[in-house]
Amino acid sequence: MRLLTAMAVYLAVIFGTGARERLRTLTRRDWIELFFLGSVGTFLYQFCFVASVKRTSVANGSLIIGISPIVIAVMSAIAGHERIRPIRWIGIGVAMFGLYLVVGTGVDMSAQTFRGDLLMMGGVLCWAIYSVASQSILKRHSPLIVIALTFSFGAALYVSFMTPVLIATDWSAISGFSWWLMLTSALLALNLSYWIWYTGLKRLGGSRTSVYSYLTPVVAMVVAAVWLAEPIAANQLAGAGAIFAGLLITRFAS
Repeated sequence: MRLLTAMAVYLAVIFGTGARERLRTLTRRDWIELFFLGSVGTFLYQFCFVASVKRTSVANGSLIIGISPIVIAVMSAIAGHERIRPIRWIGIGVAMFGLYLVVGTGVDMSAQTFRGDLLMMGGVLCWAIYSVASQSILKRHSPLIVIALTFSFGAALYVSFMTPVLIATDWSAISGFSWWLMLTSALLALNLSYWIWYTGLKRLGGSRTSVYSYLTPVVAMVVAAVWLAEPIAANQLAGAGAIFAGLLITRFAS
């Protein structure tokens, strides 16, 4: 339902504004690229991510997601999109160490989380491919067109795959609050955040944009402290400092 909601918003923006005129500029090659990106970056990524959350720990999942900037940087360098200078690798390493300080104390490398860890790693690979492979088409078209169409293709595939589950769901048992959470999650995480991500890819490149994902556990830590009154340990404060230091090194390295 999150995917359907987000897809409806994207399509409404395209067909409700002058952006729909840009659809005529898409070539056959563009449509093929968009479908591929949607299959990998929305369908497969969301499937791996959601399935892994149920089968692994929060700490494991956060650390595995934390390596996505490294994977994206390596893929970008191999694809020839950008040259990663040594000092930026240092920044990535410092931020990765900070991530471990924030969430690494609860890592559980056991057989119970193995399937979930593999699924999360699959999600990281899908997201990395999605981020790197989209950079060529972003040079030809706006982030809005690219994200709206890739997301819509992926969401359509996901809904088709999940049709038996949708049919079997007791929709009357879902509370109004759950619907509200679904709606806000779709608008913020799938509409606003995806658009910000693609705009970053177009303007900053893959490696610089991806490093900002290290801020996710830091923001989650602060929100949990304010909203849920969860204590913040000294190692978490040190980790947050290291993450910010790594971001500064990576962002402003020449």
